[in-house]
Amino acid sequence: MANLGTPTATAAVLNKYDFVFRKKYGQNFLVDMHMLEKIVDCAELTKEDCVLEIGPGIGTMTQYLAERAGKVIVVEIDGDLIPILKDTLGDYDNVTIIHQDILKVDLHQLVEEHLADRQKYKSFKVVANLPYYITTPIIMNLLEKKIPLDNITIMVQKEVAERMQVGPGTKDYGALSLAVQYYAKPEVMVSVPPECFMPRPKVASAVIRLTLYPEPPIKVSDPEYMFRLIRASFNQRRKTLANGLSNDSGLHLTRETVIEVLRQMDLSETIRGEALTLEQFGELADRLRKL
Repeated sequence: MANLGTPTATAAVLNKYDFVFRKKYGQNFLVDMHMLEKIVDCAELTKEDCVLEIGPGIGTMTQYLAERAGKVIVVEIDGDLIPILKDTLGDYDNVTIIHQDILKVDLHQLVEEHLADRQKYKSFKVVANLPYYITTPIIMNLLEKKIPLDNITIMVQKEVAERMQVGPGTKDYGALSLAVQYYAKPEVMVSVPPECFMPRPKVASAVIRLTLYPEPPIKVSDPEYMFRLIRASFNQRRKTLANGLSNDSGLHLTRETVIEVLRQMDLSETIRGEALTLEQFGELADRLRKL
């Protein structure tokens, strides 16, 4: 099978199988060879890597991954693409195709099965052009499952990529920023214009690499409780942190309690969640948890 990284080659495959793009899956296929090479370069792959690709489409990027990595596992939700993938990836004996929803895959079982030979495959990486409508759930699923990932290199909507790496005090800073930065170091690697896709999306895209930490950068006694505080503090961005947390019925906190803890931390009682660092949220969670 010839290289698919051009609009002409992609169109030929789609026509051969009478494939119709399905909006519910957010399908936008990369058709730019230079951009495909850049994405694969960002992942820093070697033959000792086992790679998980989510949403491979017709297998365009998969071909590049298979050339660089030792093993590639692709998970595709659209059944209409499975026969196409079997065709376009037929020449690669290091590719495994799984027809399933990535959010329903047992990631621990998948890693255990495909990383069984740790002498041969020493690291596990994710490379994907993610459907924009479920970007955040997929990222958080990968991070929270605590599978032994080295890095995640993904194409996402540009504003989402920027949101993942910004710090306190910026308009894009929020729960996603803090969650990602608790688990990984985010780096926006390259911007990708709409003309690199078929069909063209209405928004700009970017490639971001998340390099996972061996241990989180902060120590907090109950991370789950910290993230409940973070979500509550950003649910009502215009409210002060004290009001936002006390308004969340699941936290059972009074405004006075939150203000007292903020004072203990030398923070203003009118401070908003967007002003707190990850470290400060960790300290806040620990102090409130002890009450």
